[in-house]
Amino acid sequence: MANARTLHTAFLAMCILDAVLLVRCDDRPHIVFVLADDFGFNDIGYHGSEIMTPTLDRLAGKGVKLENYYVQPICTPTRSQLMSGRYQIHTGLQHDIIWATQPSGLPLDSPTIAEKLKETGYATHAVGKWHLGFYKEAYLPTRRGFDSYFGYLTGSEDYYTHFRCDGMHSAGTAATHSGDPDSTFCGYDLRDNEVPVKDQLEKYSTHVFTEKAINVIHKHDQSKPLFLYMAYQAVHSPLEVPDRYTWDYYNIKDKNRRTYAGMVSCMDEGVANLTKALQDTGMWNNTVFIFSTDNGGEILAGGNNWPLRGWKHSLWEGGMRGVGFVHSPLLKNPGTATRELMHVSDWFPTLLALARGSTNGTKPLDGVDQWAMISQGQKSTRSEILHNIDILFPRNGDNLYPDIFDTRVRAAIRDRDYKLIVGNPGNSSWIPPPPTTTSNSTRTVPKVSHDAPAKNVWLFDITHDPYEEIDLSEKRPDVVKRLLARLASYNSTAVPPVYPRSDPRCDPKLHNGFWGPWES
Repeated sequence: MANARTLHTAFLAMCILDAVLLVRCDDRPHIVFVLADDFGFNDIGYHGSEIMTPTLDRLAGKGVKLENYYVQPICTPTRSQLMSGRYQIHTGLQHDIIWATQPSGLPLDSPTIAEKLKETGYATHAVGKWHLGFYKEAYLPTRRGFDSYFGYLTGSEDYYTHFRCDGMHSAGTAATHSGDPDSTFCGYDLRDNEVPVKDQLEKYSTHVFTEKAINVIHKHDQSKPLFLYMAYQAVHSPLEVPDRYTWDYYNIKDKNRRTYAGMVSCMDEGVANLTKALQDTGMWNNTVFIFSTDNGGEILAGGNNWPLRGWKHSLWEGGMRGVGFVHSPLLKNPGTATRELMHVSDWFPTLLALARGSTNGTKPLDGVDQWAMISQGQKSTRSEILHNIDILFPRNGDNLYPDIFDTRVRAAIRDRDYKLIVGNPGNSSWIPPPPTTTSNSTRTVPKVSHDAPAKNVWLFDITHDPYEEIDLSEKRPDVVKRLLARLASYNSTAVPPVYPRSDPRCDPKLHNGFWGPWES
């Protein structure tokens, strides 16, 4: 024991000396997580896109590409599962997003990954989009484990003015009132920690957020590890970008796609500047860099998911098969792509394991630690993903298996090779990217589903049919029944959906013109 105490004392002395010299004694990696917004499967260069992403391509090419990686079809659910490691049926966020006018948020009894990393000694910082609730101060990022925060709290806004409007929402439905000024609230949304920011007007958000993240890196005390959550506004609508970023895309005929491409290029440049800051500070050699989208691309706002079926909001692959990769010197298998199954909820236990943290104090996690799969090429530790069960979504068709699970309910589940969808999955088309001036005459045209409107059960062998073209639901009723039973089992553990009526007390006019907490 005496020898052990002597060694421990000597180790502490060295750590103190190292801290003075700004040499890290803590060998745990820095973690930088970049989350893009509405970035489609066909919007990154290495998937064959006409959009140029040299930085992302280089990082992914020398890292590990996650080619069987799933997020959620819309913003809030993905962010909630990333932050909590729990399926949305277990946090009450299984229906739609959190609108700016709603008194809702990621439940406070679910500690965030930032809180758990902070417990282990990490410095934790967030930049960019939050979208996990703010109606009470307790839901703000700085109250959920982040040492600092710079960004916006709502779901989207103008890239230059940082201004947004939102209508009233009824409980239990995503419907909004439109055209009625008495039911629409408008205000600015940009904060430095918890203080409204007024000096960034007319500054493009991708540039602003990159600069703020770089500032965090340069100011970081390297005696401790860093967790930086960089949640870009890009490339969500509205379609806005400085003109110079679209100059290389003169060949794209569609204006929305051309502007969107420029937005992607600006984000790619931002990632280049971010990684350069890590290199300049000497942090890059001990950093785990993660890039992910939050959902599939929005076809109506320039995004594209070809050749996948569907898009944002849908339960088809185009809505939730995400672009993602990891780059780090800690990888044993750089320059590879894995087709092992992974879900966005897995980041919570994976990052916590990297930080040598504990899950004590968390509710049961739905995510699993995937670091061995990512870093060493091992098999995935999961074989199943619950994509969602949304009992508030309008029901569709007839209940075909009333003794197992109501097939009118919108839900989807993945089990090994198979994927089952029930209810109304959303738009089911396959949409190729818009033509360019260099497109040939045999360009692929959109393909539309001919399913009957009341159809509500689909089964696919996703491993061998990743584009969801061959429905096996009638040929394999045994698999359908088995997966319906799994949905029923999950549903028995679900908490009621939280989707409250809008609260007029949210009106920014009552809060100095800014969106922010309105309830004590």
